[in-house]
Amino acid sequence: MAAILNLSSNQQTSRINDVLNFIHSDISAELPAKQLAEIAAYSEQHFHRVFKNVVGESVHQYIRRSRLEFAANQLMFDTRSSVVTVATKSGFASVSSFSRAFKATFAMSPGEWRSKDLATNTPPYLRDPEIAAAYSRIQSRILPRVQLIELPERHVAYVRHQGYGRSIRLAWQTLMAWANVEGRSYQQQFGLHQSNPAFVGLEQCRYVACLAIDNPLLRRGTVNSMVIPGGLHAVFKLSGKYGELLPYLSKIIEQWLPSSGFKMQSTPAYVHYQKNHFLDDDEQFELQFCLPVSTFF
Repeated sequence: MAAILNLSSNQQTSRINDVLNFIHSDISAELPAKQLAEIAAYSEQHFHRVFKNVVGESVHQYIRRSRLEFAANQLMFDTRSSVVTVATKSGFASVSSFSRAFKATFAMSPGEWRSKDLATNTPPYLRDPEIAAAYSRIQSRILPRVQLIELPERHVAYVRHQGYGRSIRLAWQTLMAWANVEGRSYQQQFGLHQSNPAFVGLEQCRYVACLAIDNPLLRRGTVNSMVIPGGLHAVFKLSGKYGELLPYLSKIIEQWLPSSGFKMQSTPAYVHYQKNHFLDDDEQFELQFCLPVSTFF
C-alpha cells in the first residue's frame, strides 16, 4: 500500500511540475485554471487540491506571487519601461489591479518601489549572518569581465527546491542518486535561480537543481525534465565559497545591469557549475552565472 501511495505522490509531483514549467514559460499569459488543469490531466476541482498539496499554496496565489516578483525585478532594473508596460508584461489586466496587488505585497506603490534607493535597501538575505559576512567580504572585489554569449537551449533533468540555503544539498543528492540508478552522466550541472533574494526571503526563494540529459525521461516523478531556454546571456565567471554567491549575483543585477544598456529577460537566470558548493565538502564554487538579456526595449 505504501508503494502505491508513493507512486501516486510521484505522479502528482510530475504533473504539477509540468504546470509550473508552463507558468514560467510565459508569466504574462492569461493562465486560466482550466487550461492548467488540462496540462496536469486533472479535473479543475481536483487540480486545485493537488496543486496546493504539492506546492504549498493555491495556484492563484502562486501565479500572483510569481507575477509580482517578476514585476518588481522589471521596475527595479528596466527603468525605460513604463509602469503600464511592466503591468502588462507581468500578466495584469489593468494598471489599477496591478498597483493594488503590488502595494498589498510590497507595502509601496510601483512608482515608489522604482524610485527607492537600492544602496540603502537591506536585502532579506543579509538576515543570514554567514551570507552577511560574505557580503562584506566581496564588496571591494571587482566583478569579472562579462561575456555576451548566445547560449543554446539545454535539456535537463531536475528537482525543484524551495528555500535557499544548505538544504539545497538535498535536492542535489536526490538528483545524483537518480542519475546513478539510471546510469546518467552528471558532469553538466546547472542551478536555476527563479527568485531574486534582494527582495524575496530566503525561505521563499525557488531553486531548481538540473543535470544535462541527451534523451528524454521515460519515467518521471520527483525527477522531471524540461528545457532551459537559450538566447543571449551575459555570462560572468565566478568563484568563491558558500555564502558568497548571492551577494555576487545581487552585485551583478544591482550594479552591472542598470548601467549595461541591456534589459533582463523573463526567463530564469542560471548558473553552470564547474565546482558545486552544495556537493563538495569544502563548499567552494566555480561557475558561470548566465543572465538572460536583450538589446530590445
